[in-house]
Amino acid sequence: MPDQNDIVFSQNSIDIVAVFKAVLKAVGFDDLGFSSVLSFVNTTWDIFVILSFLLAALLLFGFIYASLRFNELSAIQVEEIKKLEEMYKSMYGAGTQNSRIIDVETHISSSNPNDWKLAIIEADIILEKILDNSGYAGITIGDKLKSASPTQFSTLDDAWEAHKVRNRIAHEGGDFVLTRKLAQDTIQRYKRVFAEFGEV
Repeated sequence: MPDQNDIVFSQNSIDIVAVFKAVLKAVGFDDLGFSSVLSFVNTTWDIFVILSFLLAALLLFGFIYASLRFNELSAIQVEEIKKLEEMYKSMYGAGTQNSRIIDVETHISSSNPNDWKLAIIEADIILEKILDNSGYAGITIGDKLKSASPTQFSTLDDAWEAHKVRNRIAHEGGDFVLTRKLAQDTIQRYKRVFAEFGEV
């Protein structure tokens, strides 16, 4: 008579052996011999390996296709960014610089000495932007010119001499007498600098 520690199987319990036999029978094995089980395992493994290779090949193809499409999309985006940069430069960059140069030309052509001073101040602003865009370090224009090398900046002396005239205008104010010749020579110095950096 079974006690409380015995495992009692009811009629409703799952017969694992019967299930396994049914699976083997369904795939063509009628008995549970070792060779039959081994053959079943080999067949199952072969099918698993084939399916794995097919899945791996499909995933590899998908990865290659996605990479190619991503590269194409990246190239399109880079082109769009370049177009936007060119558009921005034409609208707000080079146009502003050119308008300042036009202002310089207008002021220096005047017969009024105050306009000559404005021309030099405008030219000095352009010089500062050129130095900033070229990566010269420093807070003031003088600091940036000090960080420049004559071997890389052939019109460095022109920039210094022109900037000195601008400083005299700023610091001496009305006491500084600017002649037409000095004003024109100073603007010519600025123009040589601008030409070196492709701004005129």
